[in-house]
Amino acid sequence: MTIGQQIDNLPHATLEVSHPKMSKPILTLTVNPALDRIITVDRLVFEDRAYIESTTEAAGGRGINAARVLTSFGSEVVAITTSGGENGRNFERHLEDDSFAKEIVKIRNDIRINLTISDRQGLSIKLNEIGPTLSAAEQKSIIAATGKLLPTASWLMLCGSVPPGMDLHLYTKLIELAAKHKVQTLLDTDGDALLHGLEAKPTIVKPNQSEAERLLNTALITRSQQIDAVQRIKALGPQSVVLSLGSRGVIAATSTEGILEVIPPPVDARCPIGAGDAMSAVIVWSLHQGNSFSDALRWGVAAGTASAKLPGITLTNVEQARELLPQVQITRIVL
Repeated sequence: MTIGQQIDNLPHATLEVSHPKMSKPILTLTVNPALDRIITVDRLVFEDRAYIESTTEAAGGRGINAARVLTSFGSEVVAITTSGGENGRNFERHLEDDSFAKEIVKIRNDIRINLTISDRQGLSIKLNEIGPTLSAAEQKSIIAATGKLLPTASWLMLCGSVPPGMDLHLYTKLIELAAKHKVQTLLDTDGDALLHGLEAKPTIVKPNQSEAERLLNTALITRSQQIDAVQRIKALGPQSVVLSLGSRGVIAATSTEGILEVIPPPVDARCPIGAGDAMSAVIVWSLHQGNSFSDALRWGVAAGTASAKLPGITLTNVEQARELLPQVQITRIVL
């Protein structure tokens, strides 16, 4: 693939946040939630001891994180999730601290525990359990709970991994069901669930670099390879592809504005965990406000960067994202 020299600088997005009447809520679905245990230590060094400074527990999962960000940005949200066992009871107790609406599908087995260890310098280690096995009846209950809410929704965000033994076409079925109700979809998952989900042509798919490499079975090291990757993924069915590259920003293949590259400002990252969830949420929030895709990407990258600056799994609010927004650079790549 040859990349042309011409790159058009796009105008900056407006810094004002409008508040249209949002009568239709945004749905987030987390089929494999977790009870998050977050341990903060003085430093993480290989083969040396670290001293624990604090330990906290929270209800976690990509869709739960996205719901928190959307709520802090003023959106009406319903978070659909599963819960089971003693871990599930603790998960629901922590979830009571969140003001967004919840639709909880009860399952028989314990939900998973995810362990995050981070230090003052921003280094983090995340250890995730795989998750419980869900019966066929429990999987049908997830579809039914989501289907019940779709007629009055604007977006459905399908967030995170699926547990072992799950129907790998679950997301495919839900994207197709959402399309029947004219509900837009964002798919943020990995592996076979991502591959099959693309078959249903979601509005947006948002893999990170590792997820895209597994999907395409190739390393994405150079900028040229990353640009080629978003085009290849878009050819698999989604309307738009947002490839998240962490501190290097985003490369996106869009249905309306071509291929875009978004570069965040350099910051001192304290904990990048959850930054991708914030990005997904704010992209959807911005599009729901009626902004262009390029504006939505700038807001999303600003939100992800703002979250990475915060300690632990602390997620950004609109003021923190807006502060970084003028420093986010976006260009259109002309091939």
